[in-house]
Amino acid sequence: MQKIFHNFMKNQYASRVGGAIFYGVIVAFAMNYFWHPGHIYSSGFTGFAQLVSTLSGEKIPVALALALVNLPMLIIAWWQLSWRFATFTTLAVLLSSALMPLFDTTRVLTPDPLINAMFGGALNGMAVGTALRYGVGTGGLDVIGLLVKKHFGFKMGPINLAFNALIMIGAGLTYGWKYALYSIVGVIISSRMIDAFYTRQQQMQVMIITTKPDEMVDGIQRKMRRGVTIINDARGGYTGQERSVLLTVITQQERFELREAMKEVDEHAFSSTWKIEHTVGRFYEPEL
Repeated sequence: MQKIFHNFMKNQYASRVGGAIFYGVIVAFAMNYFWHPGHIYSSGFTGFAQLVSTLSGEKIPVALALALVNLPMLIIAWWQLSWRFATFTTLAVLLSSALMPLFDTTRVLTPDPLINAMFGGALNGMAVGTALRYGVGTGGLDVIGLLVKKHFGFKMGPINLAFNALIMIGAGLTYGWKYALYSIVGVIISSRMIDAFYTRQQQMQVMIITTKPDEMVDGIQRKMRRGVTIINDARGGYTGQERSVLLTVITQQERFELREAMKEVDEHAFSSTWKIEHTVGRFYEPEL
């Protein structure tokens, strides 16, 4: 079952549609069952839409505000980034906006704002991380981050922090500072969940020991666009047989493709992997 799901999600369009639908459903659920009843603000443009709705006296529903505040950034994404990224980001935003009224409920699971912040943040992080993993943006802040990285090479962290700080100040001024602090807890949990699910940005170094180095390199490069370094004249300490050591860096998301490539070429190959903090030099990143 896992392999069937993995093969389905390997299709770039199927995976992006799936990521957009998943994001829309989860965010709509989190909004109606955790954020709104708990007076909790989300991060990014979703939190901005909540703030716009609150300042209008809820004359502008959050769903409509979400579509409106994202519209300018989606247009810029079409113009400055790629049509594919803009298309699926638009799909994710429209789905979340459309599904929010459908999930609307008067039922309150819990009045505790801390629980609402924790579970709302966890669901949001899972939704955003999954969407990003499959190449789907989740709104205006993602677009801003990519534009800043593209044109200036800056990291998104400080901009993200400043934007969310303004949202939290808005939460404090509208709902009270107690709820702003609860909202900060939700944002922190959300960021941790994004890191757990967004494996596309997490790099891993892999060491492979094999007797078929050239075939293994060909097999890896057929499956993924990664460079491989070959170290010859290694020798097994127990068997005394000659081996070659291959070194490559992949993303955590590519570990399935690597495993398939190794199995096809040399079922007896040995490999070990470890996470790395960052790389210096050229590391291929797929287009959006």
